[in-house]
Amino acid sequence: MDTITILSINFMAVTVMMLLGWGVSLVYRNVTLVDSLWGLGFVLIAWLTFFTAQGFYGRRLLITMLVSVWGLRLFLHLSRRNWGHGEDPRYAEWRRKSGDRFWLVSLFKVFMLQAIFLWAIALALQWGQLAARPAHLTFLDYAGLAVWLVGFYFEAVGDRQLAHFKADPSNKGRVMDQGLWAYSRHPNYFGESLMWWGIFLIALATPAGWWTLVSPVIITVVLLKMTGVPLMEKAIVHTRPGYKEYIARTNAFFPWFPKKKEVYESGADSNPR
Repeated sequence: MDTITILSINFMAVTVMMLLGWGVSLVYRNVTLVDSLWGLGFVLIAWLTFFTAQGFYGRRLLITMLVSVWGLRLFLHLSRRNWGHGEDPRYAEWRRKSGDRFWLVSLFKVFMLQAIFLWAIALALQWGQLAARPAHLTFLDYAGLAVWLVGFYFEAVGDRQLAHFKADPSNKGRVMDQGLWAYSRHPNYFGESLMWWGIFLIALATPAGWWTLVSPVIITVVLLKMTGVPLMEKAIVHTRPGYKEYIARTNAFFPWFPKKKEVYESGADSNPR
């Protein structure tokens, strides 16, 4: 099966998955389901490519296993977190603004848009499985695995730390600034981005793999500038006491040591990195 056919099949598959998800969201009047489908979409593409591509088996297996571990963990985490909690405030706001048109707005603005981004980000995992050469794992493959492992640690541990923090009633209304969250306001987002830089390094080991740089760039921009950090903090900064101070002392994305109180209160280096 040629490259264009495989890429097309994968795009159609995630589109159908998102259309089904959209249908379910109409029944339950809750589009938060799309968050859980995000990870599953990558797993779907990884396995479809694994069975249709003719690339080096070892690299195909490596990529598919990494994406499956990440995607399934994220699916289970988000599904458990969102179950029974109603619609995410971000989507609820869009529903309020769109009124009776939200059923159609959600199709394109939420589900179809995510399908497109998902497929584009997955280009690296697809290309890495399509190449037959080199027919062995290289330094770049191992480097990609190492970067992926660090990213997985930040996302999985960050999510776990936050879940435990929220589960303690005494923390209600408080700002999570412990563990990895002391060094980054969004260590889970940083970890997700880093994992895709790892997948890119694996794809880079193959001929012409350089062009798949588009994958980690897209996910990093989305998380850092679009639907990740900005959208998440838009409401929190006005509703969570102490969050502005947290912003002043803690990097938004890239982990770093928190600023000392006298530094950010003096106004020096007042913009969070």
